[in-house]
Amino acid sequence: MIGRILTIGLNTFREAIRNKILYSLLFFAVLVIVGSLAFGALSVHEEVRLTTDLGLAGMSLFSILIAIFVGVNLVYKELERKTIYSLIPKPIHRYQFVVGKFLGMVLTLGVQVAIMGAVLQLVLLLQDAELSGALYRMMALIFLEVIVVTAVAVLFSSFSTPFLSGLFTLGIFLIGRSVPDLRRISRKLKSPAAALLLDGVARVVPNLRLFYATGSDAGGGHVTVHGLFPDWSYVASAGGYALLCVAIALMLASLFFSRRDFI
Repeated sequence: MIGRILTIGLNTFREAIRNKILYSLLFFAVLVIVGSLAFGALSVHEEVRLTTDLGLAGMSLFSILIAIFVGVNLVYKELERKTIYSLIPKPIHRYQFVVGKFLGMVLTLGVQVAIMGAVLQLVLLLQDAELSGALYRMMALIFLEVIVVTAVAVLFSSFSTPFLSGLFTLGIFLIGRSVPDLRRISRKLKSPAAALLLDGVARVVPNLRLFYATGSDAGGGHVTVHGLFPDWSYVASAGGYALLCVAIALMLASLFFSRRDFI
């Protein structure tokens, strides 16, 4: 069972790394990170801070875009090329197909994030900056967020078209980043029904703000990679939350995909 999942995952990874659009997005991400060096040079005594902020923002944005674009096309490409018809009759359960595709995407995105992280570190070293542990913890959180968004993309791709799946996933991402704000707004609403609805949405949608701690409240305080930042125990707890979200998304994706008719 595990062997079949890993085989599908490796095949997905090989297909993904040959995707020209994926390389285009990666190129722009690297361009943003390197370009932050030029922006940093324009600032006064804030070169490292600006480079770090722009670099991390670029890593997060383009990693999410790559996750959405590739994730929503996972099943569609198999249908378009009709390879799904040769896979399903074989002794491969549909949930193994879904999990394998997801793992292949995680491996692909892990390589992408590692490349962007290495470029950011190189740019910071060119500025004679000291690489702090907070920087690596922030990168780890970005990768956890990417994993969750990928699982959501796989969920929608299991029953919808790439265009709609992309819109749905992007919507979940935007709402997920705004979960703390939605909860604060729901407490201020005068309408009980509207407050209940908004609070319900905030509880159902993954709280992606947990994975982008810079400039937000985490553990009861304002945090930043340039000062106070959550330790590795926070990253571990965020990792547990990410695994829970991924497990739920993949179970739903497997359920929907198992009921999908390919004839």
